[in-house]
Amino acid sequence: MLLEVKNLKVCYDTAMILNDLNLGVDQGELVSLVGPNGAGKTTLLRAITGLVRWEKSTMRGARAGDITIEGTVHFAGERIDRLAAHEIVRRGLVHCPERRRPFREMTVTENLKAGGYLCSDRRELQRRLEMVYQLFPVLKDRGNQISGKLSGGEQQMLAIGRALMLQPRLLCIDEPSTGLAAKLKQELFERIKEIRSSGIAMLLVEQDVSMAFKLASRNYVLSHGRVIAEGTSEELLKDETIRKTYLGL
Repeated sequence: MLLEVKNLKVCYDTAMILNDLNLGVDQGELVSLVGPNGAGKTTLLRAITGLVRWEKSTMRGARAGDITIEGTVHFAGERIDRLAAHEIVRRGLVHCPERRRPFREMTVTENLKAGGYLCSDRRELQRRLEMVYQLFPVLKDRGNQISGKLSGGEQQMLAIGRALMLQPRLLCIDEPSTGLAAKLKQELFERIKEIRSSGIAMLLVEQDVSMAFKLASRNYVLSHGRVIAEGTSEELLKDETIRKTYLGL
């Protein structure tokens, strides 16, 4: 198993966000994480990639105790839940956050090169750029454009492209289709399918359950910080309670 999460708990003050959560992603898999708003999906990605621990470490005084984290996360056979976020990235576990978040005053090309900050070889950096441009040709066309002026769909492509510049072994993508028109959403998911075909494992948080189920090898359904169901799309859709209560289908 490439990623293995065991008994993960995250509390903010007295609020239990994740409770005894177990999850795994194998080599080359695309696994979806679905469920209602507030289920803990984003917190799970942030905990896996070290960002919750980083948030705790930046607190001062009494507030430092507001976040508690328990459980273990293993990646490629190594325990990583005690590592800093930047060390987790170095191992190939990369987080593409929700709301896109480009460096708005930088150009598209500058954003992508910033994503490749771990690569000191210019030829290799250029090779990665060309790989991203092949996947998202519009980014090459917009190379000199200020990122803050891109459309929502283009900013999402940029966010994924910037994450790919780190050459992830496992890419965690949070809500990529939020706010996108149907045509752009379809195009974006075609690119996600191509990324998976290249051999990169993916953990996808997505509100569009139908689209996520079409792409995923397996799915986890979260509710109130717990995994309440796991299985293939066919298996989960056969359960009427899961389908209607938690998936809205």
